[in-house]
This record gives sequence, C-alpha cells and structure tokens, in this order.
Amino acid sequence: MSFARAAEISAYLKKYTVGIAGCGGLGSNCAVALARAGVGKLVIADYDIVTNHNLNRQYYFHDQIGRLKVHALRENIQRINPDVSVKAFDLKLCTSDIVDLYSKCDVIVEAFDKAEMKYMIIETVLSRIPGKPLVVGVGMAGWGSTNLLHSRYSENLIICGDETSEVSDSLPVLAPRVGIVAHMQANEVLNILLKEFKPVDE
Repeated sequence: MSFARAAEISAYLKKYTVGIAGCGGLGSNCAVALARAGVGKLVIADYDIVTNHNLNRQYYFHDQIGRLKVHALRENIQRINPDVSVKAFDLKLCTSDIVDLYSKCDVIVEAFDKAEMKYMIIETVLSRIPGKPLVVGVGMAGWGSTNLLHSRYSENLIICGDETSEVSDSLPVLAPRVGIVAHMQANEVLNILLKEFKPVDE
C-alpha cells in the first residue's frame, strides 16, 4: 500500500512548479529531494561552477568539476527522474530576475550562500510577489545540535535551520547539517503542495 500511495503522491505533484534560487548545498540537495518526490517542474538558477570543495556537501560528482552547477544539477536530476522538467538558468540573480523566473512558480526555495542575497530574495518576494510561499534556509553551519534545527512560519515565509550558526573558519558547512536543512526545505515545499491532496481511497 505504501508504494501505491507514494506513486499517487508523485502523480499529484507532477502539476506543480518549484523555483530554486541557488544550486549549492541547499539548492542541489533540495532539488534532488523534490525530483525524487515527483515534483513536475523545477526552475533552477545559479552562476557558479562545480569545484572540488563543493563535493563535501553539494549534489555533484568529481567528474563534474569545472561545469556550471545548473547544467550539472539538471543532468543529475534527469538521471534520477527523467520525467521532471528542469529549466536551468546560468545567471547571478537580481530582483528583476527573481520576479521574471519565479513569479509563476507555486513555491520558491531560497538557497543562497550569502546573507545579502538571502535578504534580497526575501524582500523581493514579499514586496513584488506577495502571497507567494518562500522557503529559506538560515543557520546550518557546523555539526551536531540537530535538535536546534526547526521550521518557523511567518505568513508565507518559512525559515528552516537554527537561525543562529554562522559559517566561520571554526564552524564550516558540512554535509550532514546542510543536508538536513535542505531536506527540511523540501519537506516544507511538499507540505504546501500537498495541502489539498486527497488519496483516492479516502
């Protein structure tokens, strides 16, 4: 029964589009989780390339070093679930890009590394695309303290992470906590998209 229900959920999710701003530790892992769940269309954007130091936490492989992240991530998603449509944009997002690329998405995921970019997308979505659900990640550096990770809700803004731990030389970003927060973001996206889901046998 669980396999049938998972297939039913996947079929339901095919009609939705999720925008992901940034394809690093949060964005790449969140995108893969949503692809595995069956979300029909992903709109991803990033201007960076895959480097060796990305491999400790981001969903890329050694033979993809030097490639644009958006193209490598689209390839990885297609290998996992070829039914997912992935629109990949190689650019550094600005306010107008966010409106142009993500205004028609059902949910937007913020997955930037830099604080100023996080503030920019939050301000843009709240002011230019009011009512659009935005799931952001704040505070995932270091290791341990899993119980401090949480989701906080403020109308259409959902914040995932511990909201305090900042990246530093003594507190780097590592795969476990980054992966947990990325999957928390994916889980919040599904929570939004599946709100009206009604199983056929109920």
